[in-house]
Amino acid sequence: MAERLEGLKRTHMCGSLRDVNIGETVTVMGWVQRKRNLGGLIFIDLRDREGIIQAVFGEKINKDSFVKADTVKSEYVLAITGEVVKRSSINENIPTGLIEIHGQDIKILSESETPPIYIKEGLDANETIRLKYRYLDLRRPDMQKNIMVRHKTMTVIRDFMDDKGFLEIETPMLTKSTPEGARDYLVPSRVSPGEFYALPQSPQLFKQLLMVSGFDKYFQIARCFRDEDLRANRQPEFTQVDMEMSFVEEDDVIKLNEELLKKVFKEVLDLDIKTPFTRITYKEAMERFGSDKPDSRFGMELKYLNDQVKNCGFKVFKDAVDSGNDVRGINAEGCGNFGRKDIDKLGELVKTFGAKGLAWIALKNGEIKSPIAKFLSQDELDSIIEALDGKDGDLLLIVADKPKVVFSSLGQLRLEVAKKTGILDNKNMFNFLWVTEFPLLEYSEEEGRLVAMHHPFTAPMDEDINLLDTCPEKVRAKAYDVVLNGEELGGGSIRIHDTKLQEKMFEVLGFTMEEAWERFGFLLEAFKFGPPPHGGLAYGLDRMIMFLVGTENIRDVIAFPKTKDAACLMTEAPSIVDEKQLKELGIGITAKEAK
Repeated sequence: MAERLEGLKRTHMCGSLRDVNIGETVTVMGWVQRKRNLGGLIFIDLRDREGIIQAVFGEKINKDSFVKADTVKSEYVLAITGEVVKRSSINENIPTGLIEIHGQDIKILSESETPPIYIKEGLDANETIRLKYRYLDLRRPDMQKNIMVRHKTMTVIRDFMDDKGFLEIETPMLTKSTPEGARDYLVPSRVSPGEFYALPQSPQLFKQLLMVSGFDKYFQIARCFRDEDLRANRQPEFTQVDMEMSFVEEDDVIKLNEELLKKVFKEVLDLDIKTPFTRITYKEAMERFGSDKPDSRFGMELKYLNDQVKNCGFKVFKDAVDSGNDVRGINAEGCGNFGRKDIDKLGELVKTFGAKGLAWIALKNGEIKSPIAKFLSQDELDSIIEALDGKDGDLLLIVADKPKVVFSSLGQLRLEVAKKTGILDNKNMFNFLWVTEFPLLEYSEEEGRLVAMHHPFTAPMDEDINLLDTCPEKVRAKAYDVVLNGEELGGGSIRIHDTKLQEKMFEVLGFTMEEAWERFGFLLEAFKFGPPPHGGLAYGLDRMIMFLVGTENIRDVIAFPKTKDAACLMTEAPSIVDEKQLKELGIGITAKEAK
């Protein structure tokens, strides 16, 4: 039966004891990591979030405690009181390895069944089991470290923002649906039947209104929700470090956020990151790396080959150039020994991004091996090799197609080759850069119209405003993303703060004025009353923590995450609700036919 504390107080955390505590009588409390009975002595490793301490119980130390200690099992919760002494056999693998506790008293505060997962660091267990028993998974030292890093990062951010004069202001969770972006999570209103709130995808509109309100500098560590298809680094609910400031331009926002990231990485990892970060335009990022979030830890940059192949005998290349498309390639240095099976796999990869195929040239032992060599003259081959800086031992990979297809397929191809060759194995390399001058708009095949690349409140670059009427797809935005090792860490922009320009933006997006005012009238109305120039940025906190702890799985840095199907295996949410609740909300469920 579980014992009570009865006034007993913990004096130290298990992992905080050191040799300076030798001679002290201490009380520690925690979970049994393991027990070893060596006859006259029983050793118990007791664990809490700070670490492990070994406690020793012996018949000669205290017989009653020795007998009770023999009854405990793994994951029992204990309170142990005893004297800190020097260990006879040192354990150099743990910080408390120089000492142990000679147990004088033991209380069994809680018993435990055998857990369905081992509580140990680096557990290789089925993730379904881990998520079902998440409270046990979170006992593991590596998971506790991840959550503590998350806490420390949030504390550093809050302290930094406070020092810079930002106010932390909470914005509503129940708000208006403004369907321009990802799909909303909707919440039915009981008091207004047939009407719905939406959970916020971001605090975007409210933080702009806070600038209109004169708060000057706002930030929030905000919960956000998006009902979209999930990937390894996405969750239906996530945490955003959100900020907005008045009377700023792009450079002001970028400088402040470089300072913030420098502070976070120094405080959390004791790592000095170099500022200012490199800045490249969206156009340069696409042309060099095939991505608007380029991984700059390695080269293998895209090279333009239209001039080299425009008159060549290889029809695929010539037709691409003649139709106004692109021929580009990358040099996979040192990969000339890739086998045909490896190259075929790369060819299948580019097809998933819309490319019709992959051309290749292998330079091996002074020879040129390529299925397209027979269509090219020696001069044409030489010019392609020269343009790609090819040398013996290299593998040249080429795609010819529409620019968008060429960029996306070669951009992914360089990442795949980098993974395959181990270039990305260094977990301690952090390459930051800014991508600027994004297109303001992009064409959506699904919607058949122009949509905002970021959101409809991003300001166009001043020199491009006149193109909104004549050539809107060429308008550049005052937008900027901070990229780390090929992942977007955060993004932001200078906002539109003029009602007429905001109305023009909605017009270009295909909204009538009535539709614009119906959806965003509260913002347009506010802009009538002296909005300041303003801009901001938001980070995905979960993604930031992934980098800080060195994991590629976002579920490793969230206490209670969802699966890829947006389900919680522990609570079994989402779940069916009572008919009475649905009736109160005026909602009926249409049953789906069983397959």
